[in-house]
Amino acid sequence: MGGRMVVVGADATGMAAASQARRLRDVGELEIVVFEKGNHSSYSACGIPYWVAGDVLGADDLIARSVAEHRARDIDLRMRTEVTEIDPVGRRVRSRDLDTGAQGWTGYDQLVLATGATPIRPPLPGIDAEGVYGVQTLDDGQALIDGLESATGREAVVVGAGYIGVEMAEALVRRGFEVTMITRAAEPMSTLDSDMGALVRKAMEGMGIRIIRDVEVTGMRTAADGKVCAVTTADTEYPAAVVVLGIGVRPATDLARQAGLPLGENDGLLTDLAQRVRGYDDIWAGGDCVEVLDLVSGTLRHIPLGTHANKHGQVIGSGVGGGYATFPGVVGTAVSKVCDLEVARTGLGEKDARRAGLQFHCVTIESTGRAGYFPGAEPMTVKMLAERRTGRLLGVQIVGRDGAAKRIDIAAVALTARMTVEQVTALDLGYAPPFSPVWDPVLVAARAAVRAVAKGR
Repeated sequence: MGGRMVVVGADATGMAAASQARRLRDVGELEIVVFEKGNHSSYSACGIPYWVAGDVLGADDLIARSVAEHRARDIDLRMRTEVTEIDPVGRRVRSRDLDTGAQGWTGYDQLVLATGATPIRPPLPGIDAEGVYGVQTLDDGQALIDGLESATGREAVVVGAGYIGVEMAEALVRRGFEVTMITRAAEPMSTLDSDMGALVRKAMEGMGIRIIRDVEVTGMRTAADGKVCAVTTADTEYPAAVVVLGIGVRPATDLARQAGLPLGENDGLLTDLAQRVRGYDDIWAGGDCVEVLDLVSGTLRHIPLGTHANKHGQVIGSGVGGGYATFPGVVGTAVSKVCDLEVARTGLGEKDARRAGLQFHCVTIESTGRAGYFPGAEPMTVKMLAERRTGRLLGVQIVGRDGAAKRIDIAAVALTARMTVEQVTALDLGYAPPFSPVWDPVLVAARAAVRAVAKGR
């Protein structure tokens, strides 16, 4: 493909697509124009909590490739320029320079939408007050760090208990704040089943974090100077010099909706396997603004992760550059940590399986990450779901220490291959006492699942 490639969004998907297309087509064959409304390109938003905590020294360490580096590869990257309208019929986009206010139309032969996701910010009283922070961009991270350093009090409240909320709560503790987390869920990390989420809660409480569960936030109270001073609920309020929002995100698809492009039940763009927007040969989309196929349940889901976003970009860039690639779907793998507690999940949890109409058996086992007699062996909890009658592996959750999280990759591969739990028991996994018991914890869980399936037939 030749002509002009226009990309909206200069983070993981957008710049991966632009870079891959440039590898396949030189500047004489393909002009590449990228619009980015922010101040940074190609950065790791996932690393912001670790920057706040002090594990990462500065914002520059989170930037994979600078604006200058992209431009040196003949990519016309236009920063602080917001796309305000898409005209699919005229094959053009309208943009506005945020510094000068200048507006204009740019035509395209191929359009890539990599608009990402938008943090959920409910219209609560005081939510826009000074001292209330979202954490989405590097600028957000810097604003939070500046706010922490200038805060007059040491009380912090985190609203929401997803991955970002949990990671931010730990970061705030390490910054010396007294942290309260408020969530309307039964346990932190609602992508885990509640029994596994309870293990995360106990670890967080062990760090001194107060967790308020099954409670809805009703607003933020401000002081006379306009700064936040408390988070309110229906029954009480919690003092706060700093409030961090970790409520979640939604696909940033307002532009796409206004242009009449197809959206799914989760408001994400719908694409084919090559990441073309359905019904359009010249529009592509990927990253946090699209819905992806869950290979386990067969449903479409919105799963905003950098791993998917980068792969989408590679697929799109290959297509625009004249090659061919596809993105078949995901199994929903994610990992995180709370202090030294590692948390991982892949596939379906109990709620997911029920929602998909699946019947299943569920087992939970306790094991260790090393041979029990080897120094440093730590407990590990593995929960596994298997389909009733067939024994097909449906999902795995792991909470533990000592290398627990990356064991989830075993299950992710097994899910992708549609293996049964019996087949999982026969996997030839590495063994030595410093790394694993003779029976790896994943295999122990698989054996328990095999027995449950056999009894339940």
